[in-house]
Amino acid sequence: MFHFTDALSRLIADIGQRVPGLAHVRPERTLVFARRGRTGADGPNATCHCLTLPTSEPGYYFWADADTGAITRRSPWFVTRSPEVVVHGTPVEYMISVGLPRFADQVGRRKLERYAGLPPWVVRLDTVVHELYHIAPDATGLRQLARADGTLDQRTHPPRFFDDVRDLVLAYLETAPSADVLEVVRHDFATLQARHGHVVGTTFRDGTYPQRYVHVLDTQPSDPDVRVDPFKDTPGRAAFTEADLVMRDFSRAQRRLVPVCAA
Repeated sequence: MFHFTDALSRLIADIGQRVPGLAHVRPERTLVFARRGRTGADGPNATCHCLTLPTSEPGYYFWADADTGAITRRSPWFVTRSPEVVVHGTPVEYMISVGLPRFADQVGRRKLERYAGLPPWVVRLDTVVHELYHIAPDATGLRQLARADGTLDQRTHPPRFFDDVRDLVLAYLETAPSADVLEVVRHDFATLQARHGHVVGTTFRDGTYPQRYVHVLDTQPSDPDVRVDPFKDTPGRAAFTEADLVMRDFSRAQRRLVPVCAA
């Protein structure tokens, strides 16, 4: 059995130890989890989820008359918050999610052009470093890069971002990491399954995972002239623990779930 997310966590820890530019990444506060992601389907191969973003300013949704522009009804006032994720007593600040088997099967020929002479599996290592580079050095949110004039670039992926990621990948490879640590990115899904029989990973129950949620303010402003419609659905969850984690078998022949504590 190959535990994909555990192997990816080991790789992340090794990268942080070997590459000074990513030394701020704290593996013990970075949760790696897998989600379903079919090879060839649309969707990201991996995503960095930040749990340290501050609470938003209060706001509300509203509906207005098309002719007059007057507000006819609105939602309650609310703020959005990052959920609290605590695993075995340790708060989680960032999460890295990977789509399986899509992450393991990515080709990325355009990305590979940035790594002339290197094997195709380097594109998977690039994806891992890419997501880690999103983590702000001060752990307060997602990284922002400065422009030449010193102002912050509001784009998530300015051109310099990809250049920096490439340099970090090459710096890591220059340290000669072990083949065992690199196994999680060196092989596609079919190879991992053939070598180990089953490919499993930590994931969240019921296909859900921690996301920004809506918190309705306890004190609502009085607005007698506008109808207030309460939220029909639960705005989201405020807290997650290890009890919300399970181990999923992502092998094509079997996709069973077992509690993580039993793995």
